[in-house]
Amino acid sequence: MPELPEAETIVRGIRPAVSQRQVERTQVLRPDILRVPTRTFANQVRGRTILTASRRGKNVIMEVHGGGVIAINLGMTGRVLTFPSPPRGRLRPTHPAVRLYFDDGSVLVFDDQRRFGTVEFLEADAWVHRSSNMGPEPLASTFSSRQLHAAMARSRSPVRSWLLDQKRIAGVGNIYAAEALFLAGVHPRRPARSVSEQEAKELYRELRRVLRKAIEAGGTTIRDYRNAAGEEGRYARRLHVYGRDGDACSACGSEIQRIVFSNRSAFFCPRCQPEHVSA
Repeated sequence: MPELPEAETIVRGIRPAVSQRQVERTQVLRPDILRVPTRTFANQVRGRTILTASRRGKNVIMEVHGGGVIAINLGMTGRVLTFPSPPRGRLRPTHPAVRLYFDDGSVLVFDDQRRFGTVEFLEADAWVHRSSNMGPEPLASTFSSRQLHAAMARSRSPVRSWLLDQKRIAGVGNIYAAEALFLAGVHPRRPARSVSEQEAKELYRELRRVLRKAIEAGGTTIRDYRNAAGEEGRYARRLHVYGRDGDACSACGSEIQRIVFSNRSAFFCPRCQPEHVSA
C-alpha cells in the first residue's frame, strides 16, 4: 500500500501541476529517502523541466527534458502532494521528506511517515534497465490472460505471492490481489501452477476490473493514503475480503478468514475459494 490504483490516481492528480514546470531548487528533510547524497540529488534535478508525469507499477515517474526521470517509489505510506503559489487551505504534509520548488512558485512534496519510499533521479538508460526488470502492466493492452496463465504455470509459489512479485506483474499489492482472487474463486495459497487456463481467464478479467474500478474511485484508503489533493480514496467501502476477516461473505454468507504466509496477511472466503480443487 499504495498500489497501482493509488499511484495512478496520484499521477493523474499531479500531471497538470508539474508538466512543463522547471525545478528551481530542492529541499531534502529526510536524506534517507534518497539513494544518493543530498547535494548530488539537488544537482541532478535543479534546472530540469518536467515534461509529464506517468506511472510504472507502483512508481510515480516524472519524465524530464533531455532524458531521464525523477522516480518516486511510494513505499508503504508515501504521498505526493502538490501546492500552488500561494498555498491554499488543503491538507498539510505531516511527514515531509523531499520538496521540489518550481519556477511558478508551486511545490511538490513527497510525504512519507514510515520512510520506506524513495525519490531518485535516473538517466534514461538506467530507467529503461530498471523498468525492464519489472513485470508487465496488468492494464496494458498487450497483457493477456494467456500470458498470465503461461507465466503462472512455471511457478510453485502461492498464487497470492506470485501476484505480489513486481518482477512477475507490476503494480499489484495485497489489497487488489485479495479482491481479484476472491472474485475469481481462487484460494490465495494455491500454487500458481495449479491455476487452470479457465481460472486464469477469470483472474485476468477480475484483476483488471478491480484495478479499473479502484482507479475510478480514486484508490483505497485504509489509513494513510491520500491523493495529490490530500483526499482519501473511496474504494475501501467496496472491498469484499481485504481487511474483512470475521465478516460475512457478500456472496455466500460464510465467515471471511485471514491467514498469514510469506509474512503477509491473506483474506479469503473458504467456501467461495476452496484451497483444494478436485481434478
